[in-house]
Amino acid sequence: MTEPIPVSRTTDFGVAKLMPDVDRERAWLLTVDGAPQSYVDLDEPDYLEFEYARRLGHVLDVLGEPGQPLDVLHLGGGALTLPRYLTVTRPGSRQDVVEADRVLLELVVEQLPLPDGADISLHPADARAWLEAAPGDSADVIVADVFGGSRVPAHLTSLAYAREAGRVLRENGVYLANLADSAPFGFLRSQLATFAEEFEELVLIAEPAVLRGRRFGNAVLVASHHPVDTATLARLTAADAFPARVEHGAGLREFIGSARPVADEDAVPSPEPPDGAFGIG
Repeated sequence: MTEPIPVSRTTDFGVAKLMPDVDRERAWLLTVDGAPQSYVDLDEPDYLEFEYARRLGHVLDVLGEPGQPLDVLHLGGGALTLPRYLTVTRPGSRQDVVEADRVLLELVVEQLPLPDGADISLHPADARAWLEAAPGDSADVIVADVFGGSRVPAHLTSLAYAREAGRVLRENGVYLANLADSAPFGFLRSQLATFAEEFEELVLIAEPAVLRGRRFGNAVLVASHHPVDTATLARLTAADAFPARVEHGAGLREFIGSARPVADEDAVPSPEPPDGAFGIG
């Protein structure tokens, strides 16, 4: 049996590499310009290697009835890790994936084929443009994991964008986003303040070291009109290899402080990560 070899391709927005994992037979790491983007195990699509992906998975697990199909809009595609996860954990889910990098999408489906029978539609398009054109009340979940390089694009951070997300979600819908920041958390606080204008319920999931300002890192934002099962979420995230904290209610309002919602004209990308923040190894 021949050993899998790395695959590299220049895409619309950078150089993408798919590298086999020596410890798992059919698992692959996707990097773009050297920054890790996604991890996929073709034999175990429900295995989530990256901590932030596992936290997103935990939220998806606690929504509604276990195993119930969901209509999900993914903004940002990567190697399609979470769409594959939902195909296994919530069979019958209908999923749309919007990814601006057409060549990256082509590379991923060519090298890492989607499971047979998966109801996953791929759309090479800008995330906000697609969201603005999407029908209202059409999604149970929106998962936003969009990074231009290592930064969340500015046009996906404003109140107008948050309101479009609220329009597309159904009454019981949930918005999830992978964000990244460090102390003093100007970006993260502004995002929480922005989504608090549109959604009554907010939850933030991150490692304690990140929340204490000791290092740059990912934080998962959860926004909805109805309470999320934070008790189960706290239990699941505390049991991970790198435990996370689940913040909500008064503690989260205190964290937001005096931060204000972001207007389109004032929107900026998330901060540039320090060297080595998301490196490999």
